[in-house]
Amino acid sequence: MKGEVSYDSAAEAEVEVMESDLPAGEAPEGVAPDGMGCHAPAEQMEAQARASGNGAVLDQFAKDYPQGPHDRPESMCPAFGSLRVGLRMRRVATVLSGSACCVYGLTFVSHFYGARRSVGYVPFNSETLVTGKLFEDIREGVEQMADPERYDAIVVTNLCVPTASGVPLRLLPKEINGVRIIGIDVPGFGIPTHAEAKDVLAGAMLNYARQEVAAGPVPAPKSGRTDRPSVTLLGEMFPADPMMIGAMLAPMGLAAGPVVPTREWREMYAALDCGAVAAIHPFYSAAVREFEAAGRPIVGSAPVGVDGTHDWLAAIGDAMGVAPAQVAAAQNAFIPAIKDALAANPINGRITLSGYEGSELIVARLLIESGADVAYVGTACAASRWSQADREWLEARGVVVKFRASLADDLAAADGLDPDLVIGTTPVVQHAKQKGTPSLYFTNLISARPLMGPAGAGSLGEVINAAIAGKERMDKMRDFFEGVGEGDTAGIWEGSPNLRPDFRAAHQKKLDKAERAAKAQEMI
Repeated sequence: MKGEVSYDSAAEAEVEVMESDLPAGEAPEGVAPDGMGCHAPAEQMEAQARASGNGAVLDQFAKDYPQGPHDRPESMCPAFGSLRVGLRMRRVATVLSGSACCVYGLTFVSHFYGARRSVGYVPFNSETLVTGKLFEDIREGVEQMADPERYDAIVVTNLCVPTASGVPLRLLPKEINGVRIIGIDVPGFGIPTHAEAKDVLAGAMLNYARQEVAAGPVPAPKSGRTDRPSVTLLGEMFPADPMMIGAMLAPMGLAAGPVVPTREWREMYAALDCGAVAAIHPFYSAAVREFEAAGRPIVGSAPVGVDGTHDWLAAIGDAMGVAPAQVAAAQNAFIPAIKDALAANPINGRITLSGYEGSELIVARLLIESGADVAYVGTACAASRWSQADREWLEARGVVVKFRASLADDLAAADGLDPDLVIGTTPVVQHAKQKGTPSLYFTNLISARPLMGPAGAGSLGEVINAAIAGKERMDKMRDFFEGVGEGDTAGIWEGSPNLRPDFRAAHQKKLDKAERAAKAQEMI
């Protein structure tokens, strides 16, 4: 190109071009094109998945992770959640089956968040997808990887396109050379959030481990078995929280068991070998189903703040058959310390809170007991019986609680409730900062802190108060950048930007027409 500036010799590299005698868009003889792509509408992909024999899988997803009132919350690809669970486990390999663009994005994000191992990938094209060759390629791949010296398990994950096309991972061998093979479907059109995708893999692993336990003796955890009845903790937490929970359980003669999702396979057996399960994060429906099948009682909420700790310890004691005197001893040992920590780190200000981790309600409880005026709590996860106590506690104090909250819900709360601080996801935080409102990213700055017991009671005050105190600085920044433009007019222009509102109006008419046609089709 004339006038093009080159900075290296990359443009000189030879590019191999695959040529075909077939006209564009045609499949080889005898092969019917699938008509699917990762860009296809969710309704179309779901219909294709049901036609391909995956209706039962989607029905279970709908039961475990109910959607609505809108289609689904805005979230990253849900497969990121199950991918992270697998990548955090020792001696577990992860293989993805999906469109190359999706696999690239997922591996990029997983390494951005600290993955220290490779992600396997089985590529495909239209021919291997619709002829069943992709399944054979996946099987061949796991057979090559199944080295018991390196792995306890291999997790194979179908992304949207293979799920829609009915690639039957359930037909993979259950084990190869002593290595467990676990196949799961994690389609974006069936699972609303990446948090709930963590449950898909956790539930599949617990199901496998439960069947192993039923079949005979299994290896003990490397850390050994506790001599006290244990409470399994359900949901990813800050590393200090399980230790604090263990300290609060000790006066009751109990111990904190493994945290599910676990970090190694043997912990699955220890998690199942418990007296009760604490659903710290209440959206793990598939995992709860496995624990209930094993006969383990489930306890909701968490030991946060004064009320939360008092009620949670009582509920655990009731589920485990602990004498009331021992429960009272645990409560008396820690609740005064929690009161002192809350009093030493008061929070003064109105806060709106939203996120997609599943711990939003218990964080709101802790903020309220710290003195904050929490006006709104939005979570991308669905309501469940394990979050009911937290919801009732919050609503009794005038808090608006929104399950399956959309971005529009969170932004409306940030705009309409005049908060001193907005805690939320990246787009919510960005929106608040543009308005000059102090804001904090929930995942990195709030949920990545201790929340339980005395340690959690004083952990949020400093960061929350520092953010609220930055209001004056935010106002100065907003005033400094006033007039530089926003949206289409952002930046420095020598002249006025060519906005072409006529193009926008024409495009909007096309969108409106397509929406009316879709509604008319629904009525037929």
